[in-house]
Amino acid sequence: MPGCPSEYITDCWKLKRLPDPICLSIENLEMNNIKITLKSGKEQSIRRFHPWIFSGAIKEMIGQPEEGDVVEVCDNHEEFLALGHFQVGSIAVRIFSFEKVRIDDIFWKNKLKSAVHFRQQLGFFDHPELNVCRLVHGEGDGMPGLIIDFYNGTAVIQAHSVGMYLLREKLAVLLKQILKEKITAIYDKSEGTLPFKANLNPKDGYLLGGNSEGMVTEYGHKFLIDWEAGQKTGFFVDQRENRKLVAGYSKGKKVCNVFGYTGGFSIYALKAGATLVHSVDASKPAIEQTNKNVVLNFGDNAPHEGFAMDAFDFFNQTSEKYDVIILDPPAFAKHQKALNNALQGYKRINQKALEQIKPGGILFTFSCSQAVSKEEFRKSVFAASANARRNVRILHQLSQPADHPISIYHPESEYLKGLVLFVE
Repeated sequence: MPGCPSEYITDCWKLKRLPDPICLSIENLEMNNIKITLKSGKEQSIRRFHPWIFSGAIKEMIGQPEEGDVVEVCDNHEEFLALGHFQVGSIAVRIFSFEKVRIDDIFWKNKLKSAVHFRQQLGFFDHPELNVCRLVHGEGDGMPGLIIDFYNGTAVIQAHSVGMYLLREKLAVLLKQILKEKITAIYDKSEGTLPFKANLNPKDGYLLGGNSEGMVTEYGHKFLIDWEAGQKTGFFVDQRENRKLVAGYSKGKKVCNVFGYTGGFSIYALKAGATLVHSVDASKPAIEQTNKNVVLNFGDNAPHEGFAMDAFDFFNQTSEKYDVIILDPPAFAKHQKALNNALQGYKRINQKALEQIKPGGILFTFSCSQAVSKEEFRKSVFAASANARRNVRILHQLSQPADHPISIYHPESEYLKGLVLFVE
């Protein structure tokens, strides 16, 4: 086929879920001359390189874009602004280029190369005790709607937009070309993250290789990762540096890890010398995985107990007082409409923790809700502290690690907020 290199056809056949021996040319699939014109004045955020265009900013569309199509965006005077994926909803276009370039294999390969090189510069592929990281972080890497996590040879792709989902086989081919023997399997886990109105009927599955569970090492701590059945891509990679900080406060302490998922914070606390660690999560499979991770690292005699129960119920029933409590709840607000309820939720759970912590104790508390700002989260914790009648000092203000980069033009990508509090 003209324009389709033979090595690409070979790579396509190595991947699963490609039904026909054809070259999926990006330019053939996407360059369809669809143009979106913005209303006067609505181009200002785009000129400041913000990667989202909201539906209310659109003046007219030339052509009839389907969800996932590549569209050209122009200002009210038909001057080019950007290229991006069209989608149905409040965010109408997710921009991946502010230059008028050819959207082909080379374009996407360079995008992935840039993301991988960035992690290489940070030392993620050379660290002797670290083989897990985020390879692509959406807007932070100029690829809105795409997440790729790396688990010791397995890459887990998660598309949050139709445009990126339609590229998943192509991206898998290119990622294998870039990382070569470092990649042994690629798993697509987009079934639960795509817009339901797109009617794609996605099914999770392997694009390359196949291995339902693997073991990773994070600063010498071992974790079993189940990317098929686990939450997100299988592990909360974004808490790596914060887990390390918890270890520094855990020696000789009683620690409670609430919303603990598979025990990341618990393992760090135990290895640091905590005298007692309780892990709490509403998911029974998560607690079962936590217990496996404890045995994997410490054998059968670690001072640990897991509780598969609601966090509020746990605090209401326990008589234990803790030196260190970690609160890492799921996103209480996935959108602005849920903001008020989310802020109340953060206040309530933090108040419970503050009532349960010993004088001189340390509270690690987090919000991963993008809709909740740092200021709003801090106000909720302030209200909880006042209601609990505890004197509280802020020791650290935390965020996501370097492999989850925040574009300076897209402050919304700073989704993880954390506070470390000294509680008198």
